Amino acid sequence: MAERLEDLNLPNAVVTRIVKEALPNGVTIGKEARAAVAKAASIFILYLTSTANSIAKKGNRKTISGPDVIQAMEEIEFDQFIDHLQEALENFKRTQKEKKDATSKKKLQKKDDEDGAEVPEDE
Repeated sequence: MAERLEDLNLPNAVVTRIVKEALPNGVTIGKEARAAVAKAASIFILYLTSTANSIAKKGNRKTISGPDVIQAMEEIEFDQFIDHLQEALENFKRTQKEKKDATSKKKLQKKDDEDGAEVPEDE
């Protein structure tokens, strides 16, 4: 756990980028409003994490999973975001699988290249 409450805040650069992407062109957000959004987001994440952790504990698990977070969203009555969250989770899983497959393919190719290399004979 964080030593200070401020350690739990999201990075300002990340919050600023997300807020700017959410606002129409030409609309700006003040420093105080950015700080309020960052604090609200941090509190929401803590609340969601706590709820998901309770769900994992009920299942006798120590690790929070994606389905735990989705179930927590239902429990805290944020149902309208579940479809989007499930879609994002599926995209994440697909991307991770593609990366893993590409890494495996590279390792296999490297091994094949090493096995096919000619070994010099001793004279």
